[in-house]
Amino acid sequence: MALVATSVLSACNSIIDVRGNRPLPQSLDQIVPGKVTKSDVVALIGTPASTSLFSDDQWFYISSRFETWAFFQPVELDREVIEIDFDRAGTVSAVQRLGLDDGREVAMIPRETPAPGKELTVLEQILGNVGRYNKPIDDKGSK
Repeated sequence: MALVATSVLSACNSIIDVRGNRPLPQSLDQIVPGKVTKSDVVALIGTPASTSLFSDDQWFYISSRFETWAFFQPVELDREVIEIDFDRAGTVSAVQRLGLDDGREVAMIPRETPAPGKELTVLEQILGNVGRYNKPIDDKGSK
């Protein structure tokens, strides 16, 4: 009985999963606004996870830690987003660190895009093809 209880409890250990690119703090400290260029940033901390939608003047490095217990949904423990802004010359103008508390919940709109066509019931779908069939093709290729 003790062996079963021990094996059940050991199976319930949580799993910590790190996702994304979390740059080292000493590498981030070397990114000084006004002195470091885009190529220097890539050399120090790698390529960004995302860039600004309309220009290449904002880079984002995103990482998260998740904890999963057994079959439950993963829970996000912490998140770090590092935003690096560049001026027109490609030099760093600002570095900002954002965490899980800085995020905002986005409410999804439950609307659906209508698709053209007729909505069929289950019975119409089942009986819709009754009586519809193709005549078999003979050896000569005619019906």
